[in-house]
Amino acid sequence: MNETFSIKDKVAIITGAGGVLGSSIAKSFIQAGAKVVAIDIHEENLNKRVAELAAYGKDVIGVVGNVLDIESLENVANEVLAKWGKIDILLNIAGGNLPGATLLPDQEFFDMKISDWDKVTSLNLNGTVFPSMVFGRIMSKQKSGNIINMSSMAAYSAITRVPGYSVAKTGISNFTQWLAMEMAMKYGDGIRVNALAPGFFIGDQNRAVLINPDGSLTDRSKKVLAKTPMGRFGDISELNGAVQFLCSDAASFITGVVLPVDGGFSAFSGV
Repeated sequence: MNETFSIKDKVAIITGAGGVLGSSIAKSFIQAGAKVVAIDIHEENLNKRVAELAAYGKDVIGVVGNVLDIESLENVANEVLAKWGKIDILLNIAGGNLPGATLLPDQEFFDMKISDWDKVTSLNLNGTVFPSMVFGRIMSKQKSGNIINMSSMAAYSAITRVPGYSVAKTGISNFTQWLAMEMAMKYGDGIRVNALAPGFFIGDQNRAVLINPDGSLTDRSKKVLAKTPMGRFGDISELNGAVQFLCSDAASFITGVVLPVDGGFSAFSGV
């Protein structure tokens, strides 16, 4: 049965691998025997991450790439095919919110800068669609592959202060279902598309919103934990098992799913 859950020797593209979430999943994939292609737009940060990841296995390379640039992604694809001859998995991890796109507590929606809206919606939506086009085309020719996207709790119900991020992540959930249908109907059951909807994890992007300078919880954090039945934030490593499962043969009849990994946040009414 353990072999059914294996991703050994699978070639996995991971966008946003220079970040905390991407590098955590990359580490778990390397430890599971996968061949990892780490992509990030920031070369210095990427090189640092790849050096760290190399301590867990030799089959990892870093390639500078821009998820909003089709030509850049095609160059990555050509490099990977030249090295390993196939692409089995695409993990669309690049994304996240941007400071300018988060409304301040006393700021109105009508004061939001359109340029910030454009940046956050493009990064989160097009930053998943474009890689899916480039690497998904290769999967369509192979008649096999797995694409995993990142949705959010913001796609389940309204979360204050993050309108652009919320809209983009809602789009990711719908796009996941749409692409799952498209791939299965046109290219067969060997290609699957799913998504995770992470609950609340403390990372570089949201730390200031959730944790005060003195280490105490912000009012926003207290509201999050009050609606999380498990009563705690997630550890970033708690996403790894769900990703590996969805990419393995154990999930061979699962496609178009948006899986919450949230400590019960999406299931709880708050009462």
